Amino acid sequence: MPVAIITGASKGLGRALAQALAGRGWDLVLDARGAEALRDVAEAVSAHGTRVAALPGDVTDAAHRAALVSAAWRLGGVDLLVHNASALGAEPLVRLEEQPLAGLRRALEVNLVAGLGLVQEALPLLRTSRAGTVIAISSDAAAEAYETWGGYGASKAALDHLMAVLAVEEPGLRVWAVDPGDMATDLYAAAVPDDSDPRPEPATVVPGFLRLLDERPASGRYGAPALVDEVR
Repeated sequence: MPVAIITGASKGLGRALAQALAGRGWDLVLDARGAEALRDVAEAVSAHGTRVAALPGDVTDAAHRAALVSAAWRLGGVDLLVHNASALGAEPLVRLEEQPLAGLRRALEVNLVAGLGLVQEALPLLRTSRAGTVIAISSDAAAEAYETWGGYGASKAALDHLMAVLAVEEPGLRVWAVDPGDMATDLYAAAVPDDSDPRPEPATVVPGFLRLLDERPASGRYGAPALVDEVR
């Protein structure tokens, strides 16, 4: 069975992706900082008969990243790496004049540096997979200038560029930066707590990710909502 590593898998998009891949017979290595929530996800997805290794920890910890890849190796390798774990840099978001520099460093460490560290750790196994794939969860804020989203958007823009370079350097892999669009997640609620407008659940954009895995288009940046709309 194919094996996927998913960071930030205890809730939101990470959990929705884990459930969808488990339903397709994937074995999973799941990461999140909250042990109890991660255990709940592992129990839910294992109902599909999939093998699950759930490792609570912080993706900025090199030892934790190595443990994730080791767990995947024991399951058979790494066919898919999804870097979904994210940090905002400030909660709620603030203008750049107020952006805490420590928060910006945290966003860069989680969103960018840890993403590269995990890729570096997993590359030997990804290269041996018949369909080695890296998905980095991006954001509209990586491409557009939105007030208060500067620190988070900058970290995601840097991640997008990192993935673009990785795609050039590793032509045997598929490397996709995917913007999932607006979603009803705890991350968005923490970013803009006063915004009560309804937003779609993360599960609604999962078909876009599955389409990428099925059709395997060229490496690049994609919008999950647009992929879902094209399927309908």
